[in-house]
Amino acid sequence: MPDKPPPKNDMFQMKTRRQAEFITPPNYLKTKVGYGGLTDEILNKAQALLENNTVDFRPLGEMYLDSLLRGVHDVKALPNWETRDESLISAILFPAMQLKANGGMFHYQLVTMIADYLIKFLEVIEMIDKDAIEIIMAFHTTIRAILLGQIKGDGGARGADLLKALTDACHRYLEKYPEKKTS
Repeated sequence: MPDKPPPKNDMFQMKTRRQAEFITPPNYLKTKVGYGGLTDEILNKAQALLENNTVDFRPLGEMYLDSLLRGVHDVKALPNWETRDESLISAILFPAMQLKANGGMFHYQLVTMIADYLIKFLEVIEMIDKDAIEIIMAFHTTIRAILLGQIKGDGGARGADLLKALTDACHRYLEKYPEKKTS
């Protein structure tokens, strides 16, 4: 059976070079309690719990940002600050995925949106180099400022401006280094 072509990244209209692998663990709880749906009452309670969540996301967000920063420092420890090593790229990609996954749940939708663009950028670049590190650090600094400023929701017009500035930087990088991308 021939290999499927890699999916396109909708932000950059490019082939992705790496994607998160989803592993579905066995659901032991489900095997113990059986199968079937949840009642509307339980679903409504769960939804209300998510909507009224007052847990402070900032310490968890800072933990993911620190992890992302450790990944960047590992790349900076290399000669020329360049790598194609997927494990080093994953050390930056994984915390970005966690920020995307958790930001919205804790009412930081702007963190989720910005982390999503960072992930899309990391999916399409061939390697991390000095200029890519600058862009990654701009994403890091922006997310950190959002957490410190406790900017919840989508950030309004300023949030849109931040997001546009970051995506414009990604596009400039890909235009500057066309040999480092695949159309």
